[in-house]
Amino acid sequence: MKVFKFGGASVKDAAAVRNVAKILERYQEDQIIVVVSAMGKTTNALEELLDAYFHGKDNTLALLEVVKRFHFDILKELFEDTRHPIFEAIHNTFVEIEWQLEEDQMREYDFEYDQMVAVGEWISATVVSAYLKHVGLANKLQDVRDLIRTDNTYRNAKVDWEVSAENVNRYLKPYFQNEENRLMVVQGFVGSTSENFNSTLGREGSDYTGGILANLTDADSLTIWKDVPGMLNADPKWFDETVKLNNISYHEAVELAYYGATVIHPKTIKPLQNKHIPLLVKSFLNPEEEGSVINDNSAKDSLIPSYIFKTNQILISISPRDYSFIAEENLSQIFGCFAKHRVTVNLMQNSAISFSICADNQKQKIDQLIEELKADYKVYYNDDLLLLTVRHYDEETLSKLLKGKTVYVEQKSRQTARFVVK
Repeated sequence: MKVFKFGGASVKDAAAVRNVAKILERYQEDQIIVVVSAMGKTTNALEELLDAYFHGKDNTLALLEVVKRFHFDILKELFEDTRHPIFEAIHNTFVEIEWQLEEDQMREYDFEYDQMVAVGEWISATVVSAYLKHVGLANKLQDVRDLIRTDNTYRNAKVDWEVSAENVNRYLKPYFQNEENRLMVVQGFVGSTSENFNSTLGREGSDYTGGILANLTDADSLTIWKDVPGMLNADPKWFDETVKLNNISYHEAVELAYYGATVIHPKTIKPLQNKHIPLLVKSFLNPEEEGSVINDNSAKDSLIPSYIFKTNQILISISPRDYSFIAEENLSQIFGCFAKHRVTVNLMQNSAISFSICADNQKQKIDQLIEELKADYKVYYNDDLLLLTVRHYDEETLSKLLKGKTVYVEQKSRQTARFVVK
């Protein structure tokens, strides 16, 4: 049993979907769970649609039409006969979104987010499954919401591992007990609550879906198919020259993912490490190449500097109004505020009378957070910042990297240097 995860870029258009089929044809002897993300930038488009709906804007139907046209254009390229059942299936899915748009908002934003945005993955899985059958690759389309049970922490749901394991044993494993059944297609990013509402696993959570299913099926491996040749020491969008990390340990991968490396979702590693399941990162553009391997082997951890950039950062500085010390009770209150508004801390630093936190600038959450903090503290912030992290740094490298930049916060440990800059 193998698990393959294909991200949005690998199913972004008709040519990309055809390429997925060609990759799967290379693994005729394997049983594979295929996890797919929403196509291209569909999640971004659905987020824009949700924002318009939630704030009562009058362009919701126009935004929905853009998403519909994008998917039907792909369908027309993949299927010659527009009477193919896939057209009606996708049409009906969009009708369900239209019904949602016609209703008044009944719940908070995060709940509405998961109900609407999760649809993108289901459409993608449905299209990919239908196309694979169209070209002779028999498969089962399995709704992952019947497999992965979560709590109701919408947009960052926590997995109920016990119930999810029961679901996998009930709905997934029997299919593969027949050795002739090779492929199952599921959507990533999504789970369901005990009330059967959609939940999502965090942005880019399809990687995590792959990790969950690999763990629950005791898979031989999880392969994440990317548009890069493997784990690189830097994002090619930022650096002209990058180095592929051929083999790194779970520990090193967790460190890189935690600091913001976009190749792997941070939650993906743990369910794999718990059962010693290797993670492969391979290129869907050059599938014959070996890519990178993440496993128990720490002997091959590279000391090559790795660079991680997180954009759109905000630095929030908090201090008592009476210039008293930042004590434990202050920190407890501050962290409680961050938890309440679901703002993830990327970096923190304190002095005697101030406490500074760097976080993703998610405007709606940040505005509410700052407003609440201002009730008890003086609050200052700088936005439009960049968080730089360098693993296995040296001073010469840091000097070049920081040239011409204003440094707001600097932190160094034995292996890692981090800077908030502009």
